[in-house]
Amino acid sequence: MDKNFYVPNIKLDKIDRHILSLLHENSRISYTDIGKEIGISRVAVQTRVNTLFENGIIEQFTTVINPSKVGKTVSAFFNVDVEPQYLEAVAITLAEDSAVTSLYHMTGPSKLHMHGIFIDNQEMESFLTNKLYATKGVVSVDCQILIKRYKSRIGMKL
Repeated sequence: MDKNFYVPNIKLDKIDRHILSLLHENSRISYTDIGKEIGISRVAVQTRVNTLFENGIIEQFTTVINPSKVGKTVSAFFNVDVEPQYLEAVAITLAEDSAVTSLYHMTGPSKLHMHGIFIDNQEMESFLTNKLYATKGVVSVDCQILIKRYKSRIGMKL
């Protein structure tokens, strides 16, 4: 079975959940500060975080960049209908593109759901024309441009 679909039998206790909550709010918080907040030692926090990481509960530590602050002002969602025999190849091709921020295989009439961020409409049009429409197996594309973001999930809260 693919490791991405294997669900291990891991029980999270109250301390693990508290650690995850603190890290979700501020991934730069020190193990010492977490320990003070929870009432355990820095070493105990580090051991628990390492275990959470090794078990795949924590997938990565990352930096979230505000796209508009670095010149990426167009945020768009795409529903991409793909011929079934090309689904995996199309997904791999799109996932490799730096403009694509997320890509999902979905149920329903659209096979792939994707989000992309672009400098402007011209860059998005070039992506549509030269990447999406030109990819073998792509049947149709529905594109929606984001107007206003009310909430964006970064990671998962417990």
